[in-house]
Amino acid sequence: MNGMFWDLLLLGIFVVGVSAFLFSRRKLLKKEGWLLLYHTKWGIKLIDRFGKKHKKILKVLSYVSVFTGFVLMILVIYFFAKVTILYSNIKVAQAIKVPPITPLIPYLPQLFKISYLPDLYFSVWLIAILVIAIPHEFFHGIFARIANVKTKTTGFGFFPFFLPVFLAAFVNLDEKAMEKKKNFEQMAVLSAGTFANILTAGICLLLMIGIFFASFTPAGIIYNDYAYDFINLNEITSINNFSVSTPTYETISNLTSAQRINHIVAKNSTFVGIAGTTSESNMVALYYSAPAIKNNLSGAITSINGEKIDGFEKLASEINSYNVGETITLGLYDGVDVHNSDVVLERSPDGTPWLGVVFLKNEPTGLIQKLSAFFTSYKNPNIYYKPNYNGAEFLYNLFWWLVLISFSVALVNMLPVGIFDGGRFFYLTILSITKSKKIAETAFRISTSAFLVLILILMFFWVKAFF
Repeated sequence: MNGMFWDLLLLGIFVVGVSAFLFSRRKLLKKEGWLLLYHTKWGIKLIDRFGKKHKKILKVLSYVSVFTGFVLMILVIYFFAKVTILYSNIKVAQAIKVPPITPLIPYLPQLFKISYLPDLYFSVWLIAILVIAIPHEFFHGIFARIANVKTKTTGFGFFPFFLPVFLAAFVNLDEKAMEKKKNFEQMAVLSAGTFANILTAGICLLLMIGIFFASFTPAGIIYNDYAYDFINLNEITSINNFSVSTPTYETISNLTSAQRINHIVAKNSTFVGIAGTTSESNMVALYYSAPAIKNNLSGAITSINGEKIDGFEKLASEINSYNVGETITLGLYDGVDVHNSDVVLERSPDGTPWLGVVFLKNEPTGLIQKLSAFFTSYKNPNIYYKPNYNGAEFLYNLFWWLVLISFSVALVNMLPVGIFDGGRFFYLTILSITKSKKIAETAFRISTSAFLVLILILMFFWVKAFF
């Protein structure tokens, strides 16, 4: 039985357990909006004791927390604008696949077949929710404690309209006492949760990097594409053994499958297909007739004739040690197993033996891709890293998700929108600047409405891209 079976079994047990728990305590549940809230006194003594013991350092950290809140609010507005621009491009929206507004549910990458994200199992999701939500709410409570705002209850929220597994932790503060506090004190409490998420992301990032270097070894080279060159259409002299004079890109790209391009002659070289076009209408990118594309090679190159390949220099030196026309055996990792493929080396345009693979630096597009690239910048995307022991990949991906979700929650929570902490934070910021409740309330309403409109626009672009 594979890991997915046990993960789904855990999901089933969890759903049954939570359902039984909610049913047995149904009289203690309170419905607020879409949530069922279960109020407890768990952790209140710890919050009070921690806040009282570390009051001085927490007061200093309150300035850091508020500053972090401002930085995150600026970042999330910037990212929101970038995402809106990205989703307005249909091709980019189709490449990203995920709807711009979607709940973080287990198996999200598997459902949308997102190759640039690791699988999100229920076990990973559950650990991530608990690790992220509990410190978030705990920090709200202790920063409220140093402002002498009482935490009345703590607890968990459940979304009952799907499966009752979507958790949300909360601390129930004395709102009347909160509203009487100075603007800065309120802002410190509001930003404390996101500050906790940033600290969590930082700690998990350090652990993730440590796990990576301790648990993975370079074991192959990942290439992005086959070798190609940019050719002026006027330089093409033959297509599928038929002479041509001045072809256009349309005449080439509109060939039917029966007339599939597999033999193009240009600049005294042979090409086997179209790799793409450029902004110049008379230029086209053509694939060279190289061994890699002719043998339809795919996967990370792990060895050549039994010699391990763990870097670019090793790959280049190993290929150059053979002659044009010699047959080599490549070890190729396809994501599951390593299989062998015999390939005859051919002559490259500069006269050296080659396979005809290229290593492109693909720039990340969507927000998640950009964050992922930023947090894993210590890894070379063209290197295949082999885990040194069973469970290393699961452990690494767990911390990868903890980092990504922690930072994402911190960002989203500082959106200047009414339902998030950032909404009240934004209101208090305007109030502190203008000293006018009327102006602050107007700015708050405009900000909330503007972002709701942007969300509708984003969803429209996504629906347009796929439907």
